[in-house]
Amino acid sequence: MESKAYWIGFNMVKGIGAVRTRKLLDFFGSLEVAWQAPVDALRAAGLPLKIAEQVRKLRREADLDSIITQIHSQGIEVLTWGDDDYPRRLKEIETPPPVLYLRGTITEEDDWAVAIVGTRKMTSYGRQVADELAAYLAHNGVTIVSGLARGVDSAAHKGALKVGGRTLAVLGSGVDRIYPPEHRKLAGEIVKQGALLSDYAPGTPPEGVNFPPRNRLISGLSLATVVVEAGERSGALITATFAAEQGREVFAVPGSIQGPQSKGANRLIREGARPLLHVEDVLKALNLEKISVHRQARAVLPANELEERLFQLIADEPMHVDEIGDQSGLPIEMISATLAVMELKGLVRQVGGMSYLAVREQQADYGEVENG
Repeated sequence: MESKAYWIGFNMVKGIGAVRTRKLLDFFGSLEVAWQAPVDALRAAGLPLKIAEQVRKLRREADLDSIITQIHSQGIEVLTWGDDDYPRRLKEIETPPPVLYLRGTITEEDDWAVAIVGTRKMTSYGRQVADELAAYLAHNGVTIVSGLARGVDSAAHKGALKVGGRTLAVLGSGVDRIYPPEHRKLAGEIVKQGALLSDYAPGTPPEGVNFPPRNRLISGLSLATVVVEAGERSGALITATFAAEQGREVFAVPGSIQGPQSKGANRLIREGARPLLHVEDVLKALNLEKISVHRQARAVLPANELEERLFQLIADEPMHVDEIGDQSGLPIEMISATLAVMELKGLVRQVGGMSYLAVREQQADYGEVENG
C-alpha cells in the first residue's frame, strides 16, 4: 500500500474531498503519482486551476514525511479507504472521508453504534434521558457516537463511560484540538474506551463552519441517530437529516410542546422520525438484542474461503441451495452447514424455501453549525 503521507498531503488541500480524491485515484492510479503530477495533469484529472495550484504550492513547501512523523508522535493514527480498520459503517455512505485521524481505537464492536445528539442547552430532563439511554445501550454492547459538544453530547459520552461501554467522539477540529476546552478530561477518558475521530488534519482549529459537515460522520458511523433535545435550528437536526439521507434510522425523544429545546425533536416526529418512548425501543427496532450472538459468531467462526465463495455466489439475487450446489460443485451438506454459520454471523439471510441472499452492508438487518 502506498504511503499515507500522500493521502495526508491531498487532505491538507482545501477543496479536495472524497469526490476529487476518487477522481485523482481513477486518473493517476495512486495518490503518490498524483502528488508528483504537473498542474496540467491535475487539471486533466478534474481539479480546478486554483486547487491544482494549491497542490503545487503545498508540494514545494511541505515535507510530508516530517508531517506524518509528527502526527504519529502525538499518538494519532491515520486511516484511509484502503485500511481494514477503517470504520465499516462509515465506508457504506456515499462519499466517506478519504482520511480519518484517530486517537484511541476502532474495533469490530463499533459496527453496532448509535448516535445520541442534541442541544447544548439541555434541560434536566434531556440530561437524564441522554445519560440513561447511553448507559443502557452501552451496557448492552452498543457503541455510543456523539460530538463531544456541551449538553446532550457530553451527557451521552459520560453515560456510556460510566458503565464501561465504548464511545466515539467526532470532532469539528483536529483530534489534537479539543473543543470545548473544558472537555479535555472527558476526551482523555473517551480515548481509553473508544476514540476521538476527525477528518480534519491535526492542528485544525474548531471553526464554526467545520461542525455541520462533521455531523455527517456522526450519523455515518451509526446504525441510528437519536435526537434527545433540539431547538428549531439545532445542529442535531443536521445530523438527523444526514442519517435519513444515508438510509439510517432516526429516533426523536418527545418533549414539551412549550419547551424551546423540544421543538426540533417534536418536528422530527411529525415528519416521520420514530418517537423514542422507552430506552429499549432502539434495541428492538434495530434488532440489536442479538448483538452478543453476532459478536460470538464473529469471534469463534471467522470468515474463510468457502464463506467468501458462497457469499459472492449469492450476492445479487436469492438462490436455492440446490442451485448453489450446481454452480459451486460442492456437496449440499457442506453448503447447508456453511450457510447456517453465515446466517448466524449476519452474512446471509434465508428468504424462504431454502433460498438464501447475501446481506450487503447497506441491506443489513440492523438498519441500514455545532450541535446546539
